[in-house]
Amino acid sequence: MGADAGGSTNRSRATTAKHRGNRHGRSEEARQSVLEAADGLLVEVGYTRLTIEGIAERAGVAKQTIYRWWPSKNDILMDAFVQDAAEALVPSDTADLRRDLRTHARKVAHFLTASDAGAVFRALTAQAQHDPALAARLRFEHLGKQRGYDRLPFERAIARGALDPGADIDLAVDQIMGPVYYRVLVTRQDVPEEFTDTLVDAVLDRLGGA
Repeated sequence: MGADAGGSTNRSRATTAKHRGNRHGRSEEARQSVLEAADGLLVEVGYTRLTIEGIAERAGVAKQTIYRWWPSKNDILMDAFVQDAAEALVPSDTADLRRDLRTHARKVAHFLTASDAGAVFRALTAQAQHDPALAARLRFEHLGKQRGYDRLPFERAIARGALDPGADIDLAVDQIMGPVYYRVLVTRQDVPEEFTDTLVDAVLDRLGGA
């Protein structure tokens, strides 16, 4: 959705190229327009003032069209965020564990703090505090999948013999990503590259990773 995250531009181009000129294509184009409109409006007006009517007007679709696909604005925002995260947060693989972890941690921090999708995540997390169904969706559709992405650099390093197979990967992920999410969701502090690099270095120095 936000250009910062790189999701909306790539998604729109791919959708247009793949689906142009058929009924399914027009429906998919409308769907993507709704997701992008929801992201942009959330940033502009905030969660409380975000409405289905406003999203429909921004996306150029009928309100009934939106309700055919999503029962609430939370459902729109959830779909938008999950799609953006899947596009933006897969870690790179350069066969250098320290470099890959630093790049990934920087990318996650930037995504959560500086993109429209990050604003959506913060809004959904706040709403999930008193909406058990939304909290369950957030854990199932994003956090579990993201956990897998966060583990990937470690798993690749073990596979190529660069890291002890007995390394506690889950603890390592917690020690890198936990402080990032704490700053994003609790203290609202900046998450500069120097901060995430320090987290990565501390974990790898303890594990003896290259």
